[in-house]
Amino acid sequence: MKVNQKVLVLLTTFLITATSFAGNFKLTSTEISQYKFMSKAQEFTGFGCSGGNTSPELSWAGAPKGTVAYAVFVYDPDAPTGSGWWHWQLVNIPKNVTSLQTGAGDLTKNLAPKDSLQIENDYGFKGFGGACPPQGHGVHHYQFTVYALSKKLDLPKNASGALTGYMVKANSLASATIVALYKRN
Repeated sequence: MKVNQKVLVLLTTFLITATSFAGNFKLTSTEISQYKFMSKAQEFTGFGCSGGNTSPELSWAGAPKGTVAYAVFVYDPDAPTGSGWWHWQLVNIPKNVTSLQTGAGDLTKNLAPKDSLQIENDYGFKGFGGACPPQGHGVHHYQFTVYALSKKLDLPKNASGALTGYMVKANSLASATIVALYKRN
């Protein structure tokens, strides 16, 4: 019984320490805010939407020890697909990079960090695809998440969003999220 109590105390201490340390990992942006509506700049161009299709500036700090790379995801769980909608997956961001400038999700601008990999989004192209919820579908919650990774990911050239998500979550040390909103009337 005493051994089980000691193990329980050690595990609890470890979990509390890991959770509080992971809590130091923060994501910020000058262009999007927690539970605030995004601007037309982050709206997709196409599918009936006429926005700027521009990925926002993102910055992060407080990554845990052992971080080797980062990944950034933008996901809409409210999309009426049964599986949500991947708007952006950028992986293998070098560990010394702690921000992405506005427009880093546009491959033609070449602003993404060197050696990072843009995954095909659910619009069917690599890079950032902005918000474009169905008209009259209500408010959608866009999860902008940065992950601190324990290793650089070895993904196939045309990895799916699901495979990329699995590999990122399997190798994540910590994550931080901003939930931004968007709605089309």
